[in-house]
Amino acid sequence: MPITLDHLNTAPLAEAAQMLDGLYEHSPWIAEAALAQRPFASLAALKHAMVRVLNEAGVEPQLALIRAHPELAGKAMVSQTLTAESTNEQSKAGLTHCTPKEFAHIQRLNGDYNARFGFPFILAVRGPRGTGLTKAQIIATFERRLHNPVDFERAECLRNIHRIAEIRLNDKFGFEPTQGHAVWDWHEDLARHTDPGYAELGQLTVTYLTDAHRACAAQLQRQMLELGFDEAHIDAVGNVVGRYHGHTPDAPSLITGSHYDTVRNGGKYDGRLGIFVPMACVQQLKQTGRRLPFAIEVVGFAEEEGQRYKATFLGSGALTGHFNPAWLDQQDADGVTMRAAMQHAGLPATLEAIGALQRDPSKYLGFVEVHIEQGPVLNELDLPLGIVTSINASVRYLGEVTGMASHAGTTPMDRRRDAACAVAELALYAEQRAASDGDSVATVGMLQVPNGSINVVPGRCSFSLDMRSPTDAQRDALERDILARLATICERRGVGHRAEETMRAAAAPSAPAWQARWEAAVSALGVPLYRLPSGAGHDAMKLHEVMPQAMLFVRGLNSGISHNPLESTSSDDMDLCVRAFSHLLEQLAAEHTLPT
Repeated sequence: MPITLDHLNTAPLAEAAQMLDGLYEHSPWIAEAALAQRPFASLAALKHAMVRVLNEAGVEPQLALIRAHPELAGKAMVSQTLTAESTNEQSKAGLTHCTPKEFAHIQRLNGDYNARFGFPFILAVRGPRGTGLTKAQIIATFERRLHNPVDFERAECLRNIHRIAEIRLNDKFGFEPTQGHAVWDWHEDLARHTDPGYAELGQLTVTYLTDAHRACAAQLQRQMLELGFDEAHIDAVGNVVGRYHGHTPDAPSLITGSHYDTVRNGGKYDGRLGIFVPMACVQQLKQTGRRLPFAIEVVGFAEEEGQRYKATFLGSGALTGHFNPAWLDQQDADGVTMRAAMQHAGLPATLEAIGALQRDPSKYLGFVEVHIEQGPVLNELDLPLGIVTSINASVRYLGEVTGMASHAGTTPMDRRRDAACAVAELALYAEQRAASDGDSVATVGMLQVPNGSINVVPGRCSFSLDMRSPTDAQRDALERDILARLATICERRGVGHRAEETMRAAAAPSAPAWQARWEAAVSALGVPLYRLPSGAGHDAMKLHEVMPQAMLFVRGLNSGISHNPLESTSSDDMDLCVRAFSHLLEQLAAEHTLPT
């Protein structure tokens, strides 16, 4: 019989500890210490209690736990001395049936890994869906992590240990994150569509109005209707818009969603998570026959990334009335204008049709967006969800420093006018200045010496500068200081410089009432509250210009990497996200109950 949370909360300590036996390999002390925090409001609360116990234990107990784990396809497997839990996990991943070549390769990796780190490689081989990674995925992860710094890899092992414990705990309680599984599967299915040239390489790329992009839109529209939306259509810019009606035709609407286009060779969850999570919530409402005092409008925004055309936030900008008419004449790398691409896709490509998409804010309660974090913070804290306080303000520049190209062997060090060294000094100052300024960031992402040679002092160096901060004032101060330092550096070094602003975006702080609703939803799940700014831009930034908005972040795996094929999250975290979104809907329903 599965364990119940009520039984665990009320059982004598020894009995409760026995219920949790085997979660952490040969380390019952973790669960035993966590039980001191009973009663637990949810499985999520129990999971995080054990995370805290291990985090507070210190390095030596953490290393002892890591070393208590068997190697993958190692001696313990061969001698059949694995624990029952490890046997089950390695068997599901196919590691108990390796070919001689696979087994030899894994043994070499085990040896190299132990020699480098001094502990065994730990991987939650049942994976983010809980059904098991393939041997190829396991070996690729093994090879990649061999290059990590030691301290980072120790932390990565601990994160995988917590994921192993999470899956084992689900098994003990007979819990399946069914909503999370569904959302996970929807992402996999949508990722079938990818642009030519990338499909052949197994890479995900979906850019504006390509065949793959249009296939995604058609699939989302069809799926919305199958899940129970009352209507779904593709609008004049390619947004997929689904509506689930409220109690009455004149009910206000909650708008939500995110983008379904991707960067080149990107991940499966950036943007799309914010479409599928509310779709799962609408499915639940339809299955139970419920209508709320407001309509739910879910928008799969057609373009946010600016990959095919330089028209970032095209999809959400059309809804706020900020579509730039000049975009229609932009050409992609093949010389195809946006107007021609729209016409080919069957869209009207007229300013009148696009202008008609603008929403009347008075008819909307607000905008909420769910998004994968795209950063390492929640992953490092081992927290599934995070409350976004603000989307950072940003400003970008393209610049160039001009010095004097000269012979690298004959020009004394005190006679040089080295353009690249000036930019390198600027990059180091930008790093130091941003690091001392709370949640600010500054990046020199491009640094190029045109026609540079190994034996020539650089006479020119072009560079980019990206600066972001939680508030406009903080960004402006960062910008002033870095540009002033650029001028000082160049004057001291006797070189010229120019810097041209290419983009500026205001901060989008979360509306306090909407942020509070997300906080209440997360707290109701038993998950600790953690607030953080978003360093990346999102569609919510555009909707923020016309209505209140707030965002919820979901933890990413693999150090939270995004815009990368390694972008990932688990079905357990997706399940929590669906439940948080449902809770937010229930809060709104209670606030807008129709009068009797």
